[in-house]
Amino acid sequence: MKVSREQAARNRDRVIAAAARLFRERGFDHVAVADVMKSAGLTHGGFYGQFDSKADLAAEACRRSVAKTLERWDKLAGESADEPLAAVIDAYLSPQHRDDPGRGCLLAALGPEIARQDPTLRHIVTEGLRALIDGLGKLIPNRSKAARRRKALALFSGMVGAIVLARAVDDPALSEEILRATEATLTPQVS
Repeated sequence: MKVSREQAARNRDRVIAAAARLFRERGFDHVAVADVMKSAGLTHGGFYGQFDSKADLAAEACRRSVAKTLERWDKLAGESADEPLAAVIDAYLSPQHRDDPGRGCLLAALGPEIARQDPTLRHIVTEGLRALIDGLGKLIPNRSKAARRRKALALFSGMVGAIVLARAVDDPALSEEILRATEATLTPQVS
């Protein structure tokens, strides 16, 4: 049965959303196309009508993940007009973000794997990182553009590293300590 263009677009969107979540939860190599399609509530047969390959889907999923992170940051900043950057840091370094990689930051979930992917995917992630750094930089007050960029790079590196470490350890108290220590260290640097 033929589906309308609108339904095909909705199906494609569901597949990308499912892939973005699954890749962040399990990694690129531990997610099959069939897993993605099942999670999206679609049959495996429709995949190649939407995407050229799993690599094509991974690229779209990475773009989606970065866009969703930027949307969350914009929302947090808008809700916390007095301290927008502190609100973003607080949410990023939260137990909720640590415990739900499927809905969290692409780089914290897949950074080391991305380094081993093909150049096309790495380029897409590079452009996504630039957008994330620009997004953070806009929240840093009272500095030149170059100084905001340096500060955003350092802040984001610390934030990603803290989530990676907090997820890696098997001691809940140490995991929480990593998050709180990083937040305490980064937040005073905001102004």
